[in-house]
Amino acid sequence: MQLVGTQVIPAYGSKGGFTVEFVGDGGEVVSVQIKSDRGQQLNRLNAVEKAREVMRRFATAPIREGDNERPAGLGNARSRGDEEEMEEQLDEGLEGTFPASDPVSITHTAIPKGSKH
Repeated sequence: MQLVGTQVIPAYGSKGGFTVEFVGDGGEVVSVQIKSDRGQQLNRLNAVEKAREVMRRFATAPIREGDNERPAGLGNARSRGDEEEMEEQLDEGLEGTFPASDPVSITHTAIPKGSKH
Protein backbone atom coordinates (compact mmCIF):
# COMPACT_ATOMS: atom_id res chain seq x y z
CA MET A 1 0.00 0.00 0.00
CA GLN A 2 1.21 3.46 -0.89
CA LEU A 3 0.06 6.64 0.81
CA VAL A 4 -1.40 8.88 -1.88
CA GLY A 5 -2.81 11.71 0.21
CA THR A 6 -3.81 13.14 3.54
CA GLN A 7 -6.74 15.29 4.54
CA VAL A 8 -6.91 17.47 7.64
CA ILE A 9 -10.49 18.23 8.66
CA PRO A 10 -11.52 20.43 11.62
CA ALA A 11 -13.37 18.35 14.22
CA TYR A 12 -15.01 18.52 17.64
CA GLY A 13 -16.89 21.76 17.01
CA SER A 14 -15.98 24.51 19.42
CA LYS A 15 -13.68 22.27 21.47
CA GLY A 16 -11.10 22.17 18.71
CA GLY A 17 -9.19 19.37 17.16
CA PHE A 18 -8.78 17.63 13.84
CA THR A 19 -9.56 14.44 11.98
CA VAL A 20 -6.62 13.41 9.83
CA GLU A 21 -7.39 10.97 7.02
CA PHE A 22 -4.60 8.99 5.38
CA VAL A 23 -5.61 7.74 1.93
CA GLY A 24 -4.00 4.68 0.30
CA ASP A 25 -3.68 3.90 -3.39
CA GLY A 26 -6.15 1.02 -3.06
CA GLY A 27 -8.88 3.26 -1.63
CA GLU A 28 -7.98 2.50 2.00
CA VAL A 29 -8.68 5.32 4.45
CA VAL A 30 -7.39 5.49 8.01
CA SER A 31 -8.84 8.26 10.17
CA VAL A 32 -7.27 9.58 13.36
CA GLN A 33 -9.19 12.04 15.53
CA ILE A 34 -7.16 14.28 17.80
CA LYS A 35 -8.66 16.62 20.37
CA SER A 36 -6.83 19.82 21.12
CA ASP A 37 -5.66 19.89 24.74
CA ARG A 38 -4.72 23.09 26.52
CA GLY A 39 -0.95 22.59 26.34
CA GLN A 40 -0.89 20.58 23.12
CA GLN A 41 -0.63 23.47 20.62
CA LEU A 42 -2.45 21.44 17.97
CA ASN A 43 -2.97 23.17 14.63
CA ARG A 44 -3.62 22.29 11.00
CA LEU A 45 0.13 22.29 10.27
CA ASN A 46 1.21 19.78 12.94
CA ALA A 47 -1.95 17.63 13.02
CA VAL A 48 -0.60 15.14 10.42
CA GLU A 49 2.59 14.47 12.42
CA LYS A 50 0.63 14.06 15.66
CA ALA A 51 -1.76 11.64 13.90
CA ARG A 52 1.24 9.61 12.63
CA GLU A 53 2.56 9.47 16.18
CA VAL A 54 -0.81 8.14 17.43
CA MET A 55 -0.84 5.47 14.68
CA ARG A 56 2.72 4.39 15.56
CA ARG A 57 1.73 3.94 19.20
CA PHE A 58 -1.35 1.93 18.24
CA ALA A 59 0.55 -0.19 15.72
CA THR A 60 3.16 -1.23 18.28
CA ALA A 61 0.78 -1.69 21.23
CA PRO A 62 0.27 -5.30 22.30
CA ILE A 63 -3.06 -6.84 21.42
CA ARG A 64 -4.75 -8.38 24.42
CA GLU A 65 -7.49 -10.97 24.45
CA GLY A 66 -10.86 -9.22 24.22
CA ASP A 67 -9.42 -6.04 22.64
CA ASN A 68 -11.81 -6.45 19.71
CA GLU A 69 -14.78 -6.06 22.06
CA ARG A 70 -16.22 -2.71 23.07
CA PRO A 71 -15.07 -1.85 26.61
CA ALA A 72 -17.85 -1.62 29.20
CA GLY A 73 -19.21 1.87 29.64
CA LEU A 74 -18.11 3.13 26.22
CA GLY A 75 -21.47 2.88 24.49
CA ASN A 76 -22.76 5.81 22.51
CA ALA A 77 -23.73 9.08 24.20
CA ARG A 78 -27.44 8.24 24.09
CA SER A 79 -27.03 4.84 25.78
CA ARG A 80 -24.83 6.47 28.45
CA GLY A 81 -27.36 9.27 28.93
CA ASP A 82 -24.60 11.83 28.31
CA GLU A 83 -26.70 14.86 27.38
CA GLU A 84 -23.70 17.19 27.15
CA GLU A 85 -22.01 14.91 24.60
CA MET A 86 -25.26 14.60 22.62
CA GLU A 87 -25.52 18.42 22.50
CA GLU A 88 -21.91 18.68 21.30
CA GLN A 89 -22.55 16.09 18.58
CA LEU A 90 -25.69 17.96 17.50
CA ASP A 91 -23.81 21.28 17.36
CA GLU A 92 -21.01 19.68 15.35
CA GLY A 93 -23.50 18.16 12.93
CA LEU A 94 -25.29 21.47 12.48
CA GLU A 95 -21.99 23.28 11.88
CA GLY A 96 -21.16 20.70 9.23
CA THR A 97 -24.36 21.46 7.31
CA PHE A 98 -24.05 25.26 7.38
CA PRO A 99 -25.03 27.10 5.16
CA ALA A 100 -27.05 24.28 3.58
CA SER A 101 -29.41 24.43 6.56
CA ASP A 102 -30.38 28.02 5.70
CA PRO A 103 -33.59 28.44 3.70
CA VAL A 104 -33.20 29.22 0.03
CA SER A 105 -33.88 32.84 -0.88
CA ILE A 106 -35.12 33.50 -4.41
CA THR A 107 -36.00 36.86 -5.88
CA HIS A 108 -37.83 37.08 -9.19
CA THR A 109 -38.13 40.32 -11.10
CA ALA A 110 -40.38 40.54 -14.15
CA ILE A 111 -39.94 43.40 -16.57
CA PRO A 112 -42.54 43.60 -19.33
CA LYS A 113 -41.15 43.78 -22.87
CA GLY A 114 -43.70 46.23 -24.15
CA SER A 115 -47.11 47.55 -23.39
CA LYS A 116 -50.28 46.75 -25.33
CA HIS A 117 -52.89 49.48 -25.76
